[in-house]
Amino acid sequence: MTIILQVTVSEVEALDAYSRVVIGVAEQVGPSVANLRIGRRGGGSGVVVTPDGFLLSNAHVVQGARGRVRATFTDGRESSVAVIGADPLSDLAVLRADGDGFVAATLGDAAELRVGQLVVAIGNPHGLGGSVTAGVVSALGRSLPARDGTATRVIDDVIQTDAALNPGNSGGALADSTGRVIGINTAVAGVGLGLAVPINAHTRKIVGELMRDGRVRRAWIGIAGGARPLPPVVAASIGRERAVEVVEVIGDSPAARAGLRPEDLIVAIDGSPVRGVDDLQRLMDASRIGADVSLSVVRAGESREVAIRPVELTR
Repeated sequence: MTIILQVTVSEVEALDAYSRVVIGVAEQVGPSVANLRIGRRGGGSGVVVTPDGFLLSNAHVVQGARGRVRATFTDGRESSVAVIGADPLSDLAVLRADGDGFVAATLGDAAELRVGQLVVAIGNPHGLGGSVTAGVVSALGRSLPARDGTATRVIDDVIQTDAALNPGNSGGALADSTGRVIGINTAVAGVGLGLAVPINAHTRKIVGELMRDGRVRRAWIGIAGGARPLPPVVAASIGRERAVEVVEVIGDSPAARAGLRPEDLIVAIDGSPVRGVDDLQRLMDASRIGADVSLSVVRAGESREVAIRPVELTR
């Protein structure tokens, strides 16, 4: 009888502890999450990240927005919002609300997340403002395809969670147990399968560019490729196991002019390792547009350096 009582008390205590965490996150982050209304087609959510009204959301939430967007907060405050910049290839957008004195959320680092960790999603599913759901990090390192015109890209390190997400949650906050926003909810892939764009060093850089310039510039060399294992001899000599294989070289592209060929294996860019397409995309940032870049390539089992000058990626 005593043992049963101890188990029951322990379960109650655990439930209370869980509830306290979720309540604490909701109270801390909820005032920073806005319900965005975009014309007559509905909208989504946004997260205030500065007291002077900068918000993060998804690019697909504000896609096609003409004129100004309206934002409503949990305290009833309403504000007009302008789209500062959107980047469909990362599905991130930066907006600016009129006014000041907003409650800014604290941004965390998704690189510190672990599978099984408690997360709380706050947004406006179906226009129901300030809705809170909780779950765990189901998986890390997921990929999500993105498109902008003819340009395609893979969003890397996407967070998978079983916290319930529904239409309208897009652009809302995914927070850890300390109330730090570690992701921007972006997609519902199925029942109990939600996806969020991570807040990490790479996406912070994208956000900074959107705030400063209203757009994100990327370098382009003109190849289609995919990750593949390196031959054992090559892997042993360079100390890594994977590279990006060139599958296709686009005509009259920097890659074509530099002499890259299908089946070439790109193992590094300016000495930085390339183990997959995500590394290649991350390293092709604005700093390499028009710059002299060295690709470390393995061709027919032999290593060589290929000089290339990337251009700016256009739609």
